[in-house]
Parts: sequence; structure tokens; C-alpha cells
Amino acid sequence: MTDLFRKSASEIARAVRDRSVSAVDVARAHIDRMDQVNPTINAVVQDGRDDAMEAARAIDAQIARGQDPGPMAGVPFTTKVNVDQAGFATTNGLAVLKDAVALQDSPVVANIRKAGGVIIGRTNTPALSLRWFTKNALHGQTLNPRNTGITPGGSSGGAAAAVASGICAVGHGTDIAGSVRYPAYACGLHGLRPTVGRIPAYNATAADRFIGAQLMAVSGPLARTMEDIRLALRVMSAPDVLDPWYVPAPLDSGPFRKRAALTLEPDGMRVEPAVKAALTKAALSLEAAGWQVEEVPCPPMRTAAEINAILWMAETRFSAASLMEREAEPDSQFVFDIMRREAGPVDLDTVMTALQTRAALVRQWEVFLQDYPVLICPVSGELPFDQQLDVRSEADFLRVYEAQLTQRGLPVMGMPSLAVATGTADGKPVGVQLVAGRFREDVLIAAGMDLEAAGATPVVADL
Repeated sequence: MTDLFRKSASEIARAVRDRSVSAVDVARAHIDRMDQVNPTINAVVQDGRDDAMEAARAIDAQIARGQDPGPMAGVPFTTKVNVDQAGFATTNGLAVLKDAVALQDSPVVANIRKAGGVIIGRTNTPALSLRWFTKNALHGQTLNPRNTGITPGGSSGGAAAAVASGICAVGHGTDIAGSVRYPAYACGLHGLRPTVGRIPAYNATAADRFIGAQLMAVSGPLARTMEDIRLALRVMSAPDVLDPWYVPAPLDSGPFRKRAALTLEPDGMRVEPAVKAALTKAALSLEAAGWQVEEVPCPPMRTAAEINAILWMAETRFSAASLMEREAEPDSQFVFDIMRREAGPVDLDTVMTALQTRAALVRQWEVFLQDYPVLICPVSGELPFDQQLDVRSEADFLRVYEAQLTQRGLPVMGMPSLAVATGTADGKPVGVQLVAGRFREDVLIAAGMDLEAAGATPVVADL
């Protein structure tokens, strides 16, 4: 049973429910894997093994009584340290929050548990979940199990590293500017940023967030198979009245045209040849699966990215600037200072104008996605960056910032997007990004499954 950590979430849930394996054996196999690889990659920074074993025993007891433990029966999960989980500190990678112990689960954590998921640990994030790299003074640096010389992504770098290394089958991440999609890309996984309002959110350990995060921040799953992405979305999106933005939209909204747009260089962003090659190959794979693909420009991405910066920096001005000052963590402060400068002066007029412009952008994108139910575009303009590239110099940070244009722009419109692993290039993972209209995650997953069928399903990295 030592290879259980290589199984997908869907395989594990089926096996636990039909009693061909116990939830306890599954949990133990993943904890053993964590003990084997986590000292090297530092993905899990809060150990939940005791709670996990207790939960696994309870699931086995439910099954023995003939009860259904839920669609995630016995599936090992990790949660990110910026979301509340009872009994653990919601540090968000900050030493100043090391004692912010949650008394109740956030809705997404509660949903995982209710579905029979077994949470074996909590994963690392950069300080304040601010970077596309994962390192902080409290928890240390996370390494990429596919290639330790490159970033595991951020801010959900710990989640991606945990899934890629077999510590868990599904990782919980969050995304306001690529924090699910980019770690999935960097670690050779699939990662879904759902529609705003799809997965309920609330952290009792902190004040409610301001308008920028309310419009752009989401939780989402990272996994090694598209079937697991679909299953995790179903589980994580169960309703909760604690989130006033929650929308009880159906997970399947009916038929759609198999028509896709391909945009190789959104808004003129620089995209390196290996990334373009992956996009072109993905387009051909969709065509072979019966999709009509047309290369066309997508609606404005750069204006959306500028709005993201304004709303994000307006948010941090009130909720995070003092934390950053108290933390005094040099790398994140360096990044924060440049991002604040790039956003320009953020005042009431700037924010109000940004919100007005956002409405027009959402309309333009939704009209486009009516014509083309899927957009194929880069996750990043470059292959995954070398470790800590963003803090080597200001020029290096600005290079990273530009390459992440789609990561920054798409959250502004609130629609879902999906990073799909498609293989490797120059010894690094590579993939593509799919975008669909609001609450059409079903379209993304259908296209993602076609791409997965045409390529190779990501497997656990050997360490």
C-alpha cells in the first residue's frame, strides 16, 4: 500500500468507499510521504497528522456502519496558512500573526471536512501571500519538487509542492493575482481559479476585507487530474451563509459551443517561444477533440492588470501596510514597495474610476466569452522563474511582473480560469491557461479534460 500517495483523489475516494483500502491506511501513507519529502521541500509548515488520523478513523467507522462519509471519503488534503482552520494559526506567512489561532473553520475548510476530506497539514505561503515565490521569515522557503532550482510559484507554492510531491491528493489555494494558477503551472499541475462567489470565504481571525479582495480573491483547488479538479470544486463550493458574495450557481450550466479563441500575446505581452509552442500545441489538441479554434486578440488585459494593482494596493493601504512594517521581512517589503509604486497614487478618485472602468471591462469580456466559450492564453509569459528572481533587482522584479500580466489581469473581471499542465520545456514544467465566462467552470473542465486526454496526466515527482 506504500504507493497510495501516488493515487488521485477520485481513485482514493472510490477505494475507501468500497472498502478496498481504509482511510487510515491512506492517511498513514500520505503522512509517511510527508515525513520522507517535506524536510527537503518545506511545503507543509503546520503538521495536522493527529487530527488527520482521528478523521480517518471516523470515516472508516462511518463506512463500517453503512453510512456515506461524503464524496471525498478519506482523501488527503492540505490547507493554506492564510485560511482559518480551528486550532491552527492563520499566519499568512507572517511572524506577527503566529499566535492568531482560529477558533472555527473557514467555510472552505468546513466544506472539505463535511465531504470526508482528511486535512493532513497546512501549507506555506510568502509573507502576506504577496509574491509568485514562496519564502518568509516565519516558515522558511518552499522548494519545487519538480526542479528545486525554480520557484514552486506563489502564493500557494506550498500547496502546489505538496500535491506535486504526493503529500496530498488535493491542495487548497487562494488566488487574487495568480496564486493558484501560477503555482500549478510552476509545479506541473492543474489549478482552478473559480468565479468570485463560487466558493464561500470568511476568516473570523481577521476583519472583513475591503472591496478589492471582495471582488478578486478566491479559494481554489490544485490537483494532478482534471477529474480531481472537478470533484474538489464540487466539494469546496458547498453553500455557507457566512459569505455574502456566495452565489448558489449550478456546477453544470448546460450545453456550450466547442469554440475557442487562441491569444498568444495578450495585449502585446512578451511571450517566449516555448510558451507559445505549448499554446499552439494545446490549440491543435482541442481541434483534434472537435473544437473550433480561432486565433484572435482577447479583450483588454493590461487595463485590467492596472485595476488589479490599484484595488490591491488600496486594500493593503488599510489592511496590510502596518503588518508589513511590523514584520520587516526584506524580500516582501522590497516587492511591496515596487508594487505600490507601480500602482501609482491610490486615492478615492482613483479607486472609483477603477471600479467604473472595471464594469465596462467585465461587460466586454463576457460578450467575448459568449462568442468564444473558451480562451486559450498564457499562464505566464515565461517558463517558471529561477528561485527568488523577483528580489535580485528591481529590473528582475519588473520582468517577473510583466510576465505575469494574465495572472494580474483576469481576477479583475471575476471570471474563472484554469491552469492546465501540458508537459515540460527546457527541463521546466509548462502549461496553458483556459478562461471562460462567469460560473462556467464546467466549460473549463471539459476543455481541460480534452487537453489532458491528448497529453499526459501529471504524476507525483520522485524525490
